[in-house]
Amino acid sequence: MSNSPYDPNSDLTLTPQEIEKLPYRPGVGIVLFNRDGRVFTAQRIDMASDAWQMPQGGIDPDEDPRAALFRELEEETGVRNAELLAESRDWLSYDLPHDLVPKIWRGRFRGQQQKWYALKFLGDENEIDIGGPHAEFSTWNWRPLPETPQLIVPFKRKLYERVVDEFGHLAERIRTRGT
Repeated sequence: MSNSPYDPNSDLTLTPQEIEKLPYRPGVGIVLFNRDGRVFTAQRIDMASDAWQMPQGGIDPDEDPRAALFRELEEETGVRNAELLAESRDWLSYDLPHDLVPKIWRGRFRGQQQKWYALKFLGDENEIDIGGPHAEFSTWNWRPLPETPQLIVPFKRKLYERVVDEFGHLAERIRTRGT
């Protein structure tokens, strides 16, 4: 069972002006590097297209973003053994296409505003479990970080390009120094 916020049968309609007044959903994004400097990517269960992404999710009311980071990481990947390396300087946002707003999060948000974090995976790959009770992914892989913007749905590409710019230097550091 998917924990998807997507409801393709929603009959809610919103005008572009109504959408522009909606808030962003607060969330976190996770760049999980392995020992080779590659990042965890996973294919979404709820997308008809070949949509891949890095782990990400919402921040619960009154939850600290760093607590949300580790909660989301474990819920989506099963990973508990990871070291925090860096945090994005800014909150990064994306807008949903207008036709998706009524179908995602019951039309309450125009998109997401996320704090992104880079982590180093310290565990064994046997720890990775994408089939837990909050399953959102059908398969996963380790990939070079610069490839990720082309894997994501088009409306999130600029955000992923910013993530690559901000955390790209860490891949080489991990490969050469292990940290």
